[in-house]
Amino acid sequence: MASEPEGRPQPRGAEPERDGPAFLEVRDLNVHFPTEDGLVKAVDGLSFTLRRGQTLGIVGESGSGKSVTSLALLGLHKRPDKRGRGGARIRGEIRLDGEDLVAAPPERLETLRGEKLAMVFQDPMSAMHPYYTVGEQIAEAFLVHNRASKAVARKRAIEMLDRVGIPQPDARVDDFPHQFSGGMRQRAMIAMALVCNPQLLIADEPTTALDVTVQAQILDLMRDLQQEFNSALIVITHDLGVVAELADDIMVMYAGKAVEYGPAKAVFTDPEHPYTWGLLGSMPRLDRAVQERLLPIPGNPPSLINVPSGCAFHPRCGYAQMAGGHCRNEVPQLVDNGQGTLVSCHLWPQQRRGLFAEHIAPKL
Repeated sequence: MASEPEGRPQPRGAEPERDGPAFLEVRDLNVHFPTEDGLVKAVDGLSFTLRRGQTLGIVGESGSGKSVTSLALLGLHKRPDKRGRGGARIRGEIRLDGEDLVAAPPERLETLRGEKLAMVFQDPMSAMHPYYTVGEQIAEAFLVHNRASKAVARKRAIEMLDRVGIPQPDARVDDFPHQFSGGMRQRAMIAMALVCNPQLLIADEPTTALDVTVQAQILDLMRDLQQEFNSALIVITHDLGVVAELADDIMVMYAGKAVEYGPAKAVFTDPEHPYTWGLLGSMPRLDRAVQERLLPIPGNPPSLINVPSGCAFHPRCGYAQMAGGHCRNEVPQLVDNGQGTLVSCHLWPQQRRGLFAEHIAPKL
């Protein structure tokens, strides 16, 4: 770019600095899928860290790469065959407690899943097998990683159902999934994920299709269980409201990249990326009187085969012209804004803060 204001923030890696050793380290993660139409760049250069006892919220619209990231962490993507055909092409580093998961063989990943990391999938209606009882499915998850009798596994299943708040767990353990309500099924999924006390829990859209009251209960439950187990927690959602009080850090994703990443309080009170402004503007607020209609983000998310040049968000951004054409031609780097948050935007920090204070904050 031409002249740069003095004191422009410089890149310093790809994640905010935090105290304590990282339990999970993701460095320059790329997950690409070859198709007949071209290469789908579902995740393109993603980096973040997570400590034990910490919660990271990953937010963004559908198609931004959130769920693909979570499946990569668990090693659930199909790998290419010996000729390099099909599957996902995964590059970068995923280190869990120092162990590289990208290079780990499938047998090792199967051992780690459930034992060290686990996932609550986004649709409890279809994630549980309809032909087996809830207790059998939780017990099976326990038996895979522990040498124990079926009686011990059943007792463990009852204990976990009780821990996640299922009433009369010794009786409900023999019920089938269709006999549980949506909220109870989600609790059972959490029980299944936690049955082996994993140190990292990934929750993908944990409150989808649940009413507001049940959503709050599920989020409170996850917070309580995290404190009990001192586990690291990743919550993946399209709704910033879901992670408002749950997350320590928030990473906003767009078109497979992180566009803003920092402490939750900073992202909510002083966001700097126009896409984050759009997400906040489209979120209903219950703590104030309704003044205006919600502010939808114009346009649609881009194709991950033909990602726009430069900043992928520039076709939908109302401020791209202020960067003098750089948004169309140059990919912005994720840089420190000087206040502990990383932002990927060609506008200067002073410009972003001025725009937010004058035009965005009054409408939120």
